[in-house]
Amino acid sequence: MTADSRLRDAVRAALPDGLDELAALVAIPSVHDEAVQSLDDCDRVAERVRVAFQDVGLEARLVTTTDGSQAVIATHPAPTGAPTVLLYAHHDVQPAGDPAAWTSDPWTLTERDGRLYGRGAADCKGGVVTHLIALRALLDAHGSFPVGLVVVVEGSEEQGTDGLEQYVSTHADEFAAVDTAVVMDAGNAAVGVPALVTTLRGTAFVELRVRALHGTVHSGMFGGAAPDAIAVLVALLATLRDEAGDTTVDGLDASQVWDGLPYTSERFAADAGLLEGAVPIGSADPASQVWARPALTVVGIDAPAVAGSSPSVQATAGAALNLRVPPGVDPAEAGALLVAHLERRAPAGVEVSARLTGVGDGFRALAGPYTSAFRDALASSYRASSVGSLGGGGSIPLCATLERAIPGVEVILAGVSEPAANVHAPDESVDPSEIEHMALAEASFLAGLAPRSSS
Repeated sequence: MTADSRLRDAVRAALPDGLDELAALVAIPSVHDEAVQSLDDCDRVAERVRVAFQDVGLEARLVTTTDGSQAVIATHPAPTGAPTVLLYAHHDVQPAGDPAAWTSDPWTLTERDGRLYGRGAADCKGGVVTHLIALRALLDAHGSFPVGLVVVVEGSEEQGTDGLEQYVSTHADEFAAVDTAVVMDAGNAAVGVPALVTTLRGTAFVELRVRALHGTVHSGMFGGAAPDAIAVLVALLATLRDEAGDTTVDGLDASQVWDGLPYTSERFAADAGLLEGAVPIGSADPASQVWARPALTVVGIDAPAVAGSSPSVQATAGAALNLRVPPGVDPAEAGALLVAHLERRAPAGVEVSARLTGVGDGFRALAGPYTSAFRDALASSYRASSVGSLGGGGSIPLCATLERAIPGVEVILAGVSEPAANVHAPDESVDPSEIEHMALAEASFLAGLAPRSSS
């Protein structure tokens, strides 16, 4: 039996237990936001992840970061002459939102039509499980780890509060031996179509607040002359996009063009779930709009719900905004431009305040021998003739932090969150074949880095 066959069989054998572990992780609602969920759940999932990597044979510990989240750091020393590889994922998840919007319980991993549904199934508890399956398969097929390992499983990635980034920056010596990092928090172009993500947009979170009156008043008695906080909020938000749909923040360039693999309008419409007859917004092609240009999204609004609302002029209103910026643009500077854009448009006598609540750096991957080796492992795992390169609209702040802390490190972005995964939305899911293939690719990549004298 060839080495490739042994690993393929070992991954397939490890997959059922891995998917059981995924179900157990999904069952813990680890949203690192006290306003949404008890942080006890985050502590529980962190400990479970720590034990899982300890049981694989790594020395695993919990690290409490500056934002109060717990990261799992698990290590294994490198054999003589072998490189050290960092494996990353995160165990926190986005809130599930309204359970009624889900076809099945978001905290119960549920199989439908070959996919597994649940919050975090793909983003990124699926990534955690992928690492575990790869490491278990390596032990099964080879009896030991051929490289040094530093496993990092973050506890607050979805919040953008920089806890892990600050830890890495202030403990750079713990990561100095790392030669390359596999970040299992991205995904392929489609199920069964392997790709690496080579760029990520940075992100800035801004909270916008409007106060128009001392208190809410009757719309019949005062509407028409009293300033309306919701109307002011809507007018402010309308200044952030032009008629074509391009983001318009004063001082922020929005003319960039993507020069990698294309993303057709038809494919984007299907992936994004556009309504019949709709076309992607923006003046450029979808690849440029989602991978290369700034994008402003309103992610939350504070206003009375339609159900139970009364005929009143609202005194206050608010919105949570997410600004994505291309790599090379400082997200803090972009966030400051957004804050200034909003505040300078405050109508006379209306209080408008905006504040930057979090940032994450963009990223452009450095190509090198480790990246080439991972591409080869992906092609072999998927039995594909080639492996494409994609942009990523999301942000993974640790990527840029690692590059600063470890000069010359190659960061490889892969994962199980292809477009059908619907991450950050109701009915998030993962195709288990993506976990199997990604785990095999990772195991093959690690096995291929063994020193020649011991292979």
